[in-house]
Amino acid sequence: MQLHGQQYTRREIEARVGRIEQIGGIRRLTLTEGNEAGSSVLSVRTGAGLSFDVMPDKGLDISSASYGGGSLSWQSANGDVHPSHYDDQGLGWLRTASGGLLMTCGLISAGSPSQVDGRSYGLHGRAHHTPARQVVAEGWWDGDEYEMRIAGALEETSMFGGHLRMRREIRCRLGENRVTIRDVVENAGFKACPHMMLYHVNFGYPLLTEQSRIDFPDRGKVVPREAEVPVEGYNSWDAPDPEYAERVYYHELSVHAGGKASVTIHQPEFPIAAAHSVPIDVKLSWNTDTLPKLVQWKMPGAGVHALGIEPSNCDVEGMEVERQRGSLVMLEPGASLAYELELTIS
Repeated sequence: MQLHGQQYTRREIEARVGRIEQIGGIRRLTLTEGNEAGSSVLSVRTGAGLSFDVMPDKGLDISSASYGGGSLSWQSANGDVHPSHYDDQGLGWLRTASGGLLMTCGLISAGSPSQVDGRSYGLHGRAHHTPARQVVAEGWWDGDEYEMRIAGALEETSMFGGHLRMRREIRCRLGENRVTIRDVVENAGFKACPHMMLYHVNFGYPLLTEQSRIDFPDRGKVVPREAEVPVEGYNSWDAPDPEYAERVYYHELSVHAGGKASVTIHQPEFPIAAAHSVPIDVKLSWNTDTLPKLVQWKMPGAGVHALGIEPSNCDVEGMEVERQRGSLVMLEPGASLAYELELTIS
């Protein structure tokens, strides 16, 4: 394995540590205070600078993430609220959304609240507030490489209301600043079911400052959700502004079988220690055959100071609008769709 700039064998690493968690690995923790009480955490360190917290009680989403001690993600003031506090009506999702590196929006609905066939669908769906089952957190040696894996399943189901099941696997390796998320969503019911899927990936300070530059896929047209919003400035960042109104952009992607797209954030002065900084690139990549759309949420406000990069299979106006456009994905009984995203730091 490559670690700290040198090549090591398994036995050379084991000779230098009492247990592998001295330099990296997975630890299970439980939060105990306030509305976070009872929330379980799988804390991951890759030993190369990347650390992140996976939340089994919130759909195996990823909360805080850092590199070399400096934060990569934006954290909501809500904190890692236990899902028992979740309100699924209207905009109630906003009171318990954790922010963090990843909030999964879906599985049946995503985007704005809507009413469809007498059913009410709240903001961004239920996945981010659904506890996972059959959760596995493990690390093992494969030759001279130490692999880490977190996996589990969650379901969105109600009587007469659809039944979607998602299996998630999060993989990383000791000595590497890379994490891969693989999801498979299947219709476990016996009728076709709406399936809206959006990966709300949230970046924040100090990765994002006025020095940061954001590179989006080439050749794609950029369209603001609201016609009066200017396109200019979508790829730059601003100082916190209490009066800033959120901006949402749709990015046109080149989509073909096996295709990929990526967004890279360049930060020339990322702080990794007291009075010391380095240039870093943080790159999010995904498969476009099942995630053919890219939504950008730009919100350099005060307190809510976040950039959302959101690969998806839908826009964010809600299920009713998606159905009227004829673009609502319907998953047939027994059918499944696979998704893959990868975050790398260089």
